[in-house]
Amino acid sequence: MRNPRYPVTSGTTLRCKGWRQEGLLRLLENVLSVGEDPDSLVVYAALGKAARNWAAHDAIVEALTTMEEDETLVVQSGKPIGLLRTQVQAPIVIMANCNIIGQWAKAEYFYELEKKGLICWGGLTAGAWQYIGSQGVIQGTYEIFMRIAEKHFGGDLAGRFILTAGLGGMGGSQPLAGRMANAAILTVDVDPERAEKRRAIGYVDEIAPDLDTALQRIAHARHHREALSVALVGNAAEIYPEIFRRGIVPNIVTDQTSAHDLVYGYVPAGLPLAEVRALRQNDPAKLMALSRASIVPHVRAMLDFQRHGSVVFDNGNLIRTQAREAGVANAFDIPIFTEAYLRPLFARAIGPFRWMALSNDPDDIRRIDDLVLERFPDNAIVTNWIRLARENVPFEGLPARIAWLGHGARTELALAVNDMVASGALSGPIAFSRDHLDAGAMAHPNIMTEKMRDGSDAIADWPLLDAMALSASGADLVTVHSGGGGYAGYMTSAGVTLIADGRPTAGERLARALTNDTSLGVMRYADAGYEDALDEAAAKHIRRFDVPSEAVERRG
Repeated sequence: MRNPRYPVTSGTTLRCKGWRQEGLLRLLENVLSVGEDPDSLVVYAALGKAARNWAAHDAIVEALTTMEEDETLVVQSGKPIGLLRTQVQAPIVIMANCNIIGQWAKAEYFYELEKKGLICWGGLTAGAWQYIGSQGVIQGTYEIFMRIAEKHFGGDLAGRFILTAGLGGMGGSQPLAGRMANAAILTVDVDPERAEKRRAIGYVDEIAPDLDTALQRIAHARHHREALSVALVGNAAEIYPEIFRRGIVPNIVTDQTSAHDLVYGYVPAGLPLAEVRALRQNDPAKLMALSRASIVPHVRAMLDFQRHGSVVFDNGNLIRTQAREAGVANAFDIPIFTEAYLRPLFARAIGPFRWMALSNDPDDIRRIDDLVLERFPDNAIVTNWIRLARENVPFEGLPARIAWLGHGARTELALAVNDMVASGALSGPIAFSRDHLDAGAMAHPNIMTEKMRDGSDAIADWPLLDAMALSASGADLVTVHSGGGGYAGYMTSAGVTLIADGRPTAGERLARALTNDTSLGVMRYADAGYEDALDEAAAKHIRRFDVPSEAVERRG
């Protein structure tokens, strides 16, 4: 849902000295327009911010509107540092967000730095101005549900019950993704405003007044094999155990509350929101302890469901880690979604690719939809998704689309779109980006890289190499992020944005950056020994070196 107090710019009138700068400025405006708390510059995930403070935001805007194409804006944790004279094929913006040295990369030190105004967390796509609302992760959520359907339920979730929690910027995708997968999905959230926001944009069909009504509506939908998304205002740490106590075992159980942040994200059971907000300011240590204690029954209920036949998975919010630290020794009996369901796609560098209409014209996205269906008719994942998204996914902020495309396909699409911009077939330039949760772009041992075949889970070289390769390729924005809040010390990722403005030089940047980005993703998984990646590298003629990883003490 677009926030009218933070409008996005329409049309093709430039405020900057070129579309590379203008495009990034419009994306900065867009993340605030669709963000969860734009007055505080928070885009999603409790603390994921677009800029460190409003003075930094205003300075970024000034830089983008005045800089030349042969300059590069340097942004350090949401604050612009200066402009460097580089060259016209160099990035317009380079960023480093929330990168703290290893021994100091802990939540407590992050909060200390954040309070001093020395750092901010960029999330994945918040600080890089790439967030497009809940639609940005909706296909990923849908694909997880469909992989589960194929593996456990004969390919169909009709008549199946999904239980989950969290209706924020990321979790808000779940009810619509579940409904699109033909399931009956119940999503719990403590915040009535979030539930209403998702209902208003059509992600939630109805908000149940109480648990009894919610379960009745789910049971009715299951019986009639109807797709339905129901929201319930409540605390998952109380609702999950109560559902289990009643003897109801959902087919699928997960969670996407902000469990990664025990102060500014997760809400402990038994506390009203007003009291939680007060504790965040007055006694964060007490709130952290209460949150960790509340996660224990929350995760134990998930484990109970798992023991009784539910398919249970961690959706990437660090809830297993928090539970284990609180004493739930077997929390990691719950698998992570990437390793369990999506790794074969990532091994071929197939991941969440996205494009945004910078003119704010939704017809541009519809024309690109047609192009995707025409160019990739044999790609069932993409063609199925485009047809579903057209019917079910409303635009938020700048019109945008996401589709899981891989090596070669991303480049082919982007170059075709750049030609459409040049010919006037589209009303304005298009921005291309992707989630940081992509093949070679993230190291996170409890999410993206958990249980890597070669044991390389915690090696952060890959996203750093990715960012360097993207900078060398001339991408318009390149960023390196690490974790903040509860994610501190757990992750490093790289992000990229490219502007297709119709010029031949844009085509050159698109071809280099997108090809190299996915090439490195394939190389990362091939290096770890994944057959899918090795086959992809051979089929696509990706030049890699097959060097053994065994340690050797000396030569000769």
